[in-house]
Amino acid sequence: MLTALVTQFVLIWAVIDPIGSVPVYLSQTQRLTAQQRRLVAFNSIAIAMGILLFFIIVGQILLEAMHIPLPAFQAAGGLVLLLFALTMIFGENKVVQECKISQEDVVHSELCNLAVYPLAIPSIASPGAIMAVVMLTDNNRYALTEQIITTLVMIAVLVITLLLLLSANKVQKYIGIVGAAVISRVMGLILAAVAVNNLLLGIKNFYTP
Repeated sequence: MLTALVTQFVLIWAVIDPIGSVPVYLSQTQRLTAQQRRLVAFNSIAIAMGILLFFIIVGQILLEAMHIPLPAFQAAGGLVLLLFALTMIFGENKVVQECKISQEDVVHSELCNLAVYPLAIPSIASPGAIMAVVMLTDNNRYALTEQIITTLVMIAVLVITLLLLLSANKVQKYIGIVGAAVISRVMGLILAAVAVNNLLLGIKNFYTP
């Protein structure tokens, strides 16, 4: 039982990649106040959790009803992640450009949708994370008790991710805007590699009998 829990934790940690979300969070929130950063962190985790819980509960049923195989979903997710990674490498994306406004115009309920994109999707609730939770809660292979345990492990990883994002605000003070920009581009390159890997694996699994 303990071995299974550790294995699930490591797998979910790898696909959610809490540490990898920190540079994305720093680069996208560097122009916001400390309070607004905290709000974005909480909102992004809440949205990501909602998305992953949705796919745990009805993801498999929805994909099967639409006759969409998991490899096709993985390939599509990899493509979306690749597009986002390219914006990190080659410059500021549309979200950041739209946030270049006065602080008085920044509304907490919106914050230029940073909590939704790119933090909740595709950074935290990544295509790999969505596919992993769907596979780890396969109704044909796992009992309800096992699926609940997997869900609790996922929530634990998201809580750790939230703590890392909140502590990242302190890191921001030391690395500054230039440091955040450098980290953003390096992580963009890594995300691009992960995205291409997901895309190729999805294509390979789709055509493999």
